[in-house]
Amino acid sequence: MVIGSSNTDLLIKTDRIPDPGETVLGGTFMMNAGGKGANQAVAVARMGGDVIFVTRIGDDMFGRGSLAGYERDGIDVSHIIKDKAAPSGVALITVDAKGENCIVVAPGANNRLLPADIDAVADAIRHSEYLLMQMEIPMETIEHAAAIACEAGKKVVLNPAPAACLSDRLLSGLYLITPNRSESRLLTGVTVADWESAERAADVLLERGVGNVVITLGSLGSLVRNRELSERVPACRVEAVDTTAAGDVFNGALCVALAEGRTLVEAVRFATRASAISVTRMGAQSSIPTRSELDSFN
Repeated sequence: MVIGSSNTDLLIKTDRIPDPGETVLGGTFMMNAGGKGANQAVAVARMGGDVIFVTRIGDDMFGRGSLAGYERDGIDVSHIIKDKAAPSGVALITVDAKGENCIVVAPGANNRLLPADIDAVADAIRHSEYLLMQMEIPMETIEHAAAIACEAGKKVVLNPAPAACLSDRLLSGLYLITPNRSESRLLTGVTVADWESAERAADVLLERGVGNVVITLGSLGSLVRNRELSERVPACRVEAVDTTAAGDVFNGALCVALAEGRTLVEAVRFATRASAISVTRMGAQSSIPTRSELDSFN
């Protein structure tokens, strides 16, 4: 199960991201389905996983378009809520010539995904092997869903993006957390600049009760660490066009690989290859590869 956000991305490709108060003339405009939760659910589906997606969308053109896309990807949409009182979430994205991005999100209906909505899907959580979440929905909802999953002995994976402080209660129930450099710094107080500092940050998270830590380090790769192992998984070398949704693809693919019985290190290698393909394409869900594309990727 994936619980999280659904957005529509309005994206402009330009030479560089503007400074405050500056107007920059851009190039290509794209409107794509996005949202961290939705991206991860789509990634799971395209990697061959069976996935239930729980989210709130507005009863508007953006919401209807997103829902149709999820159905095309074979996602179980039976628990998606249509909110008549709030619009669908929207993200404004600028992507520069190097593929780096700057994103501002108007959450809309995502902010109204509340613990009562999670109670309605509690049985589905208990029947799912993995629960994957991110942080574009209210914290109380994340904590409530995690508590239900933990009580049922399910594995909770949290991608702590966008970055926010997390309680020890939430962290101690996580099977796996997947922060990037900036998220690791906020969670641990350790500035992550290289492998060694990533190891120190991972150790802080392990001390706070997390079972496994994967810190993503962009072009360096990912650090995999728990109390028994520490391994550095290098990134794949590709020419990046747009990094939007790369982390979401990584997390979705990671959960599929784990559900298929791969070790954590093997799953990270699998997810690294999937995210490498995504950064060679523009957009969020439009960049997510299929399993057949991944299998043929060198």
